[in-house]
Amino acid sequence: MTTINHSPAPTAKIPYTALDFASSPFVAFYEVTRACDLVCKHCRACAQPLSHPHELTNSQSRALIDQFASFPKPPTLVFTGGDPMKRADIFDLVWHATSAGLTTAMTPSATPLVTKEAIKRLKDAGISRLAVSLDGANATTHDVFRGVPGSFDRTMEILSNAEDVGLTTQINTTVTRRNLSQIDEIADLIASKHIVLWSVFLLVPVGRGLAEQRIRPHQYEEVFDVLWRQSQKQQYAIKTTEAHHYRRFALQRLGIDPDANGSNLPSQGSRVASQPIKDRIQRAPLGVNDGKGCMFVSHTGAVYPSGFMPISAGKFPRQSIVDVYQHSEIFKALRNPDLLEGKCGQCEYRTICGGSRARAFCVTRNPLAAEPDCVYIPTALRTESSC
Repeated sequence: MTTINHSPAPTAKIPYTALDFASSPFVAFYEVTRACDLVCKHCRACAQPLSHPHELTNSQSRALIDQFASFPKPPTLVFTGGDPMKRADIFDLVWHATSAGLTTAMTPSATPLVTKEAIKRLKDAGISRLAVSLDGANATTHDVFRGVPGSFDRTMEILSNAEDVGLTTQINTTVTRRNLSQIDEIADLIASKHIVLWSVFLLVPVGRGLAEQRIRPHQYEEVFDVLWRQSQKQQYAIKTTEAHHYRRFALQRLGIDPDANGSNLPSQGSRVASQPIKDRIQRAPLGVNDGKGCMFVSHTGAVYPSGFMPISAGKFPRQSIVDVYQHSEIFKALRNPDLLEGKCGQCEYRTICGGSRARAFCVTRNPLAAEPDCVYIPTALRTESSC
């Protein structure tokens, strides 16, 4: 096991653009374990208390990390789970990744494992950002969602401890019908937590999320309106996850033509606020989607377009993850907006939005089907209907 004495120096990176979609992911998620002590109602992974017997070993995980680093433009690597803190070698794996030149982040569960000492060790190992979940404006809502009393308070403690040791943080919020009315409250609550990003996830019915109530299509527009208003006043940046049509909403509010030159379009998410805290992670270019600038490798080495799209495209270590990302049929199809079906295929925003491919698959079993939770009618269809 590597002894960690200091953080490796950050490596200067050439900015990632939409031109890199075909050769390299912008962000890669490595599910280091399925083990987790929480019982979250929306859990994609259906996480369990113990690790899987076929979980990648330390040496296999290191080899996988080396492959992530071998992409033409190495992605930001997110250690996720389950709960990555349940891996005894997690500090070693983080150190190995940052030593290989990868920018790294982590999404730990809010459990007693995330002590202030552990956060300091992660920072010393080179982690650039810690992402924690907050799914309610109060303990009552959040703790029921996470399945463990005290989770809300533990989340707040983790944020404070990370600030004390100088590690930047982001908050992830999953929107369902149970917390839909609290979005404004959550936005204002986290304003005092000195986060750099609020990532708002719109539920995909996969894993335990099958039993959770996703909001109705018209309610997405209400959520988008809240996010847009909050983006005008908060110091942290705001983005959506699996709600790609927020990009359409934001461009409409900005009055920007979707056919504009990509170099003139804003980065993914809403207005980028002035950040008082230095952050090493680049904002994603518009257009990132499942399999398009994004990939996910499971605890056993299965390769997916994202953690919310259970279509296996390959298996590490039998196959190179670089080869799978660049050449597998499902990844190539997901990167081609001209293959989209239904109204998404005729939408003027299909290149920079494209709808949630994961939600389309989970609802229709067709990854190229129209986004089922978008109310927007493309211009082409409106023109046809008026003839």
